Amino acid sequence: MLSNPSQAMINRIKDIYLYLNDQGSATTKELSEQFGLSDRTIQRDINVLQYNGLVESCRKGEWTTTDKKVKLPKVD
Repeated sequence: MLSNPSQAMINRIKDIYLYLNDQGSATTKELSEQFGLSDRTIQRDINVLQYNGLVESCRKGEWTTTDKKVKLPKVD
């Protein structure tokens, strides 16, 4: 899906995933406010997570993580 994502985009997507995993769920608007990004940027990042089966929307605009296992690199 991403031909050449920037490191900033990868970090942002990872942060969104971790936030959703920690909070249980959040709306696009909540994510936008939390990360200081536009709704459109959040939606693009969510689309990447959704394409990879990592998030789903039970209600329009509200996102939660799936049960798919994810390996994240350790942070120093």
